[in-house]
Amino acid sequence: MCASERDTPASMVGRVSLIFEAFGPDDDGLGVRELARRTGLATSTVSRIVRELVEHKFLEHAGPDVRIGLRFFELGERAARPQQLRRLALASMSDLRSATRQTVHLAVLDGTDVVYVTKLRSRTAPPLGSRVGGRLPAHTTAVGKALLAFAGDEAVDRVIETGLRPLGPATITDPARLRAELDTIRETGIAYETEESGPDVACAAAPVVHRTGKPIAGLSISTRLGEVDVSSLGPAVRTAAIALGRQAARMPSLTGSAWARLG
Repeated sequence: MCASERDTPASMVGRVSLIFEAFGPDDDGLGVRELARRTGLATSTVSRIVRELVEHKFLEHAGPDVRIGLRFFELGERAARPQQLRRLALASMSDLRSATRQTVHLAVLDGTDVVYVTKLRSRTAPPLGSRVGGRLPAHTTAVGKALLAFAGDEAVDRVIETGLRPLGPATITDPARLRAELDTIRETGIAYETEESGPDVACAAAPVVHRTGKPIAGLSISTRLGEVDVSSLGPAVRTAAIALGRQAARMPSLTGSAWARLG
């Protein structure tokens, strides 16, 4: 193994994962050398893996570069959890968007991040930087804090141990302050964000809670700072999240033991 690969995964699956993770949201395509630089893998290793991924349509050529291929998205669309969540939540999300005229998100907790499962963009509100399939550190978003508040001490400890790196002008970077805010969220059932995930972003969120008390997802209403009083959005998103939790309770596939171990 060459020196550049000493800290990279030994397994093929691990190396393939590194290659997929190297693609950012704004990358239209990446060359083999750039993939090698981002992953720490040898250029010859990347070239060999890329060739096989292109053959199986997980990557596709984009001029001299490669990009994520259609097969990758086809398989992603079959993932049961996001699909079930989307189907269940879309009506509630649509009602929220109509009532508030703001952008509505559905997200889940994945380790120390939140992953956006569905986004209904407002037709009148300014565009936001979030995207379906995108992820952000949980401590930087209202929906992430809503999920963390009900995910248990281990999930919160893991986020703090990873480091509360700032993303926006007002990101919470002090562990004691984060824990205090999560205590408040547990009491009210509503989380707020003001410029924590980025400049000019404001948000209200609430957890969709499993009958065991664990969150299975989070709903949020996002807007640009100054567009609307974000505190007025809290009760609406909380009411929608409670109703969604009651619907989920009637679906065993969304409320089984695996869902109760989020975070």
